[in-house]
Amino acid sequence: MNFSLQQPDAEGAKIAQRTQSESAGCFNDCSHAVIGAAVEVQRVLGAGLLESAYSAALAMEMEARGLRFRREVSVSGNYKGVDIGILYRADFVVEDSIVIELKAVDALVAAHRAQLLTYIRLSGHKIGLLINFHVIPLVKGIQRLVNKL
Repeated sequence: MNFSLQQPDAEGAKIAQRTQSESAGCFNDCSHAVIGAAVEVQRVLGAGLLESAYSAALAMEMEARGLRFRREVSVSGNYKGVDIGILYRADFVVEDSIVIELKAVDALVAAHRAQLLTYIRLSGHKIGLLINFHVIPLVKGIQRLVNKL
């Protein structure tokens, strides 16, 4: 990974911003629906349960809202051209566009964000939602991450 400490020029920033806005339309709608489902789950169940309880309830809530999703999605990969099997299992992939990583922890840390960024990069998706059900209100425990838009 290459990191640059240079500030982008204003022209480049405008182009990147416009491109992100133009291509984010369906992702924003889907993110909004997922967040609404998660908020409803926490409203009903409260905070303090295991991640598995929130996962099961979120699946029910997303299904009721007509969202297409897959649970525990395995992502395989390779290292230097050699298959190394399953790299991770995403908690959810919604509408074939957003990777959802659920947490039930006191606080999200940088490692959680790095984990989700790696997941969305390796899976080829562009958007990820990191949802921590132990934060009240839930919206303060949600982080939306974008990879290469």
